[in-house]
Amino acid sequence: MKLEVELDKFLKIKTNGRDDSSSNYSNYPYEPTPYIVLQGLCNSGYISKKDKIIDFGSGKGRVDFYLSFAAKAKMIGVEINERLYNSSLENKKKCISSQRVEFVNCDASKYILPSDTTGAYFFNPFSPKILKKILNNIMSSLEENPREFKLFFYYPSQEYLNLLEEYENIEYIENISFQDAFDVNDQREYIVVYHVNK
Repeated sequence: MKLEVELDKFLKIKTNGRDDSSSNYSNYPYEPTPYIVLQGLCNSGYISKKDKIIDFGSGKGRVDFYLSFAAKAKMIGVEINERLYNSSLENKKKCISSQRVEFVNCDASKYILPSDTTGAYFFNPFSPKILKKILNNIMSSLEENPREFKLFFYYPSQEYLNLLEEYENIEYIENISFQDAFDVNDQREYIVVYHVNK
């Protein structure tokens, strides 16, 4: 917990704490990705200053602010909950890495990807039904503007993994494990990385 507090303070943001207030069967509770996981993702080399990543279900913006700071990537946070979206805007006013971050308040399944985006990040923000719509939107965007594109799923549900297997052009790359980073032995403590073939 110390790292969570220290890095929020360093980045000049407030992103700690779970929020169940507006969750339902389609949109899941807000819970920030642990900083140790984000550090591991940065250390993996998959994200750099050449990237523009969409954070679906961005909440208060932790992923966006951290990856823009540590990996120098451009970030777009997409959040349906207006209160969480407003929290991300408040964080953006003070954050030390806010110049490479933008936020959009909309339904993720209706979000149209900018043609220069190179990846997407998910921490179980919504139902597999919504994820399928987003994956189809990604495919349409890549058909219109062919480019390199990666998918990052932290703590993936089996339903998400099953859905991803249905797509022939989504290729599994690897799991980045974080089981040793936490006291509890949890088999889902990893980020799974995929490449979307054009």
